[in-house]
Amino acid sequence: MFKAAVLTVSDRSFRGERPDAGGPLVVEILKNAGYAVAETAIVPDEQGRIEAALRQWCDREEPVDLIVTTGGTGFAPRDVTPEATIAVCDRLTPGIPEAMRYASMQVTNRAMLSRAQAGIRKGTLIVNLPGSPKAARENLEAVLPALAHGLEMLSGRPADCANLAD
Repeated sequence: MFKAAVLTVSDRSFRGERPDAGGPLVVEILKNAGYAVAETAIVPDEQGRIEAALRQWCDREEPVDLIVTTGGTGFAPRDVTPEATIAVCDRLTPGIPEAMRYASMQVTNRAMLSRAQAGIRKGTLIVNLPGSPKAARENLEAVLPALAHGLEMLSGRPADCANLAD
């Protein structure tokens, strides 16, 4: 079982002005997929705070395997989750956000406005999702079936790519 953490990026939720709907939904989806959600947090749309949370979960002695962020991936001036993710990652994984945008384009042409990123820091995979609960669900469900295999490879566990189902 892989350990996950969910980071909600929202000024209003951080200040208590709006309930966090995206984070709990992502937690539910991950748990239903067999992930152990070890931690959740809410931070404001501030690049330094986002980076600090990502580093904390990746750099500890027992890091989480997967971090899923929700929020801060659009065009608003304070939407800086992609920049924070890029700043902390050692390697980017462009196929994940490409797949999410492709799946979302089947629903709305506004999917092309997503700036979500995904990448690897040490042994942790970080994936950005939109802040909208509906869009977060659509994006996560588009890539979730492939993430376990990626996490197995990242962890060094033996995985036979040739024997995996599509």
